[in-house]
Amino acid sequence: MASSFKKALESGKFIVTCEVAPPKGTNLDKTRHHIELLKDKVDAMNLTDHQSSVMRYPSLGGALLVKEMGGEPILQMTCRDRNRMALQADLLFAASRDINNILCLTGDSVMLGDHKEAKGVFDLDSSQLVAAIRIMEKGKDLGGNDLDGGVSFCTGAIVTPEADPLEPQLIKFEKKIEAGAEFIQTQAVYDLEKLKSFMDYAKQFPVKILAGIILLTSAPMARFMNKNIAGVNVPKSLVDEMASAPKGRAMEKGIEIAGRMIRQINEEKICDGVHIMAIGKEEVVPDIMAKAGIA
Repeated sequence: MASSFKKALESGKFIVTCEVAPPKGTNLDKTRHHIELLKDKVDAMNLTDHQSSVMRYPSLGGALLVKEMGGEPILQMTCRDRNRMALQADLLFAASRDINNILCLTGDSVMLGDHKEAKGVFDLDSSQLVAAIRIMEKGKDLGGNDLDGGVSFCTGAIVTPEADPLEPQLIKFEKKIEAGAEFIQTQAVYDLEKLKSFMDYAKQFPVKILAGIILLTSAPMARFMNKNIAGVNVPKSLVDEMASAPKGRAMEKGIEIAGRMIRQINEEKICDGVHIMAIGKEEVVPDIMAKAGIA
């Protein structure tokens, strides 16, 4: 049975997804609050998988919580921490609990996170994980063995439209689609002209594209992203706009900027939807949507 997210993708409506970050520990009160706040406002919620290589409550546990609370989860799965056997086992468990949306990620280096002594696995990459899911949907595991009970997933991956150079990203993008990706959530975009240029290329492929929107909370945050996050470029005009916000109102300015960008993406039909990343400020996602005119 198709997930409600897959049906939304196929409907042609403007899609809105967001992220919910599981806690570092077992206190799920804040996570529950965010899920309750967002479950009826967005088409689906991503549960991050040890984002930035920081150990947290598992994405699979978070996805189960979203499901239990009546929301629509997108299970993020990184290849960094598990080999193909563990990845397949988690996919079987997810399918058995009607978690039917998967975002396949290769995963950040462990050197970026809080467990630098950990060993990265990377048995598969994200394209290979997408392909593995399609093999499992045909009733086989990656060892060629029959599965007793089938799986069916709406499967996605990511792309970085503002990467420089862009060509390696385009090669990876095509590989993910060839492997069977149905939707793509992009890394953060702040230059909509670059997004338009990427979409001129991407529209030839049968895949839905959701533009990633990361909430800016301060001018120093924007400068930090420019310096430290590959493929993210906050234009000087936006950095200056954030810096011009009155004291104590930078968050408000960031919400305004995010809403303005989403409104333009929607009104100009630049792509199929947006993926909002508020990074620990999930409670303001409805405010962003209101500014965008899509609440």
